[in-house]
Amino acid sequence: MNQLPSFPRKMPIGIQSFEKLRRENYVYIDKTEIMYRLVSTSNPYFLSRPRRFGKSLLLSTMEAYFLGKRDLFKGLAIERLETEWNTHAVLHLDLNAEKYDSPERLHDMLERQLRGWEKTYETGGEGITHSGRFMEVIKKANEKTGRGVVVLIDEYDKPLLNSFHDEALQKAFRETLTAFYTVLKSADQWLRFVFITGVTKFAQMGIFSNLNQLKDISLDPRYAALCGLTGDEIRADFVPELKLLAKENNLDDEACMERLTRMYDGYHFNYRDMVGIYNPFSILNVLDSTMFENYWFASGTPTFLAEMLKKTDFDLRELDGIEVSAASLSDDRANINNPVPMIYQSGYLTIKKYDERFQIYTLGFPNDEVKYGFLNFVTPFYTPVAESETSFYIGKFIHELESGDVDAFLTRLRAFFAGISYELNNRTERHYQTIFYLVFKLMGQFAETEVRSAKGRADAVVKTADYIYVFEFKLDGSADQALAQINDRGYLIPYTVDGRKLVKIGVNFDPAQRNIGDWKREEEK
Repeated sequence: MNQLPSFPRKMPIGIQSFEKLRRENYVYIDKTEIMYRLVSTSNPYFLSRPRRFGKSLLLSTMEAYFLGKRDLFKGLAIERLETEWNTHAVLHLDLNAEKYDSPERLHDMLERQLRGWEKTYETGGEGITHSGRFMEVIKKANEKTGRGVVVLIDEYDKPLLNSFHDEALQKAFRETLTAFYTVLKSADQWLRFVFITGVTKFAQMGIFSNLNQLKDISLDPRYAALCGLTGDEIRADFVPELKLLAKENNLDDEACMERLTRMYDGYHFNYRDMVGIYNPFSILNVLDSTMFENYWFASGTPTFLAEMLKKTDFDLRELDGIEVSAASLSDDRANINNPVPMIYQSGYLTIKKYDERFQIYTLGFPNDEVKYGFLNFVTPFYTPVAESETSFYIGKFIHELESGDVDAFLTRLRAFFAGISYELNNRTERHYQTIFYLVFKLMGQFAETEVRSAKGRADAVVKTADYIYVFEFKLDGSADQALAQINDRGYLIPYTVDGRKLVKIGVNFDPAQRNIGDWKREEEK
């Protein structure tokens, strides 16, 4: 394993079939020992994880296990743990592939699934409801096999997420799914195992209200690594790929792992040991391509998140490091006026720490891929600059500050405010402050930046190889007042022994023009 392979191994990017993965010799990180803890019980389980975290592959692995396909597990941990390998009827419902833009689309999907099951288990099913037909399939499958039936539901909440902006459609989907899923409680005597996955778990979007026996393992430390990859797994199972990745990027082994960690690690699915989980989709892609890119974020931002951000008046500057109650992450119904729990559930925030006494979580961006991908994504909601142009502007900002050209930097910054047409009030004042926040945060990809709001700290600090810039912005004030505040409050003091040139920049924001007004620059002698 310490030698580079003569040919690259096959990375299972986008592979959701465990059987295909094993038969076609893709790399597989063995999760079967953790999985065995679940499948050896008869409890019904629920697991919430962000998209592209391996939920579908996990369910496919469970399906292969319950179908008794022992040959697929040769050499894996479960092979030594399982002794019986009984064959069960498996009803695998995958809601991920359909576009749910009408009640008919959900109806048709359930209809196709039921007809397939009814053909297999010879139930008939004409003239009764979807839920009634589902019950008949479970009973007949149990009778035909003589063993409990396994039900696996992948992305249970996809129809609800797709219709988050449409209350009437939400109601229709919720009524249909509630009736369908409630069958699982009534059919308990004929069931061997139930496993349900999704992105959200806000009282399971209100549709599992009768399934009070469903055990939520989303924050259970025993199953934190069931989906995703740990640092130890990456180091142990991807030795040749890591060697090649380091070589292609002119990094030593330690620096290569540090970069992987900074970009793709940082997810915490429990609050006790806080072991970081790496995004598996990004890890597989970077090891395959040997290029550090934003793979997970580029694979698609959910429509519902865009809709929430358009409608909410949430102060974006509070997001990284925000404190929320434990109940809001698990018990509350999803609320379009409070996007933080949904942003967390979707994988754009993660647990940073937990106050067990008061049951309060501190949330933050898990890693640089998510942080800068998210900030780039939201920038067009606050500025007239398109997402495709944001990186261009940020790169120019950095070059201008690296060369000491403050005038060019602030002239370009005006473009981020051009075209904002509404009157200045409490909301738009915060809107302008958010634009400043986004610009300086995004610059953090390429330079050391700090964005402050606490009294006694400058609004922003940017450090380049030769300069340290201290910025202060005044709304409807003057550049002189901004400079005076930098001097009077000693904002430069922490940097006086650094050795780089210290540059103070006072900027006035003109509400009449709805843009940057005058500015002044002073260099510390």
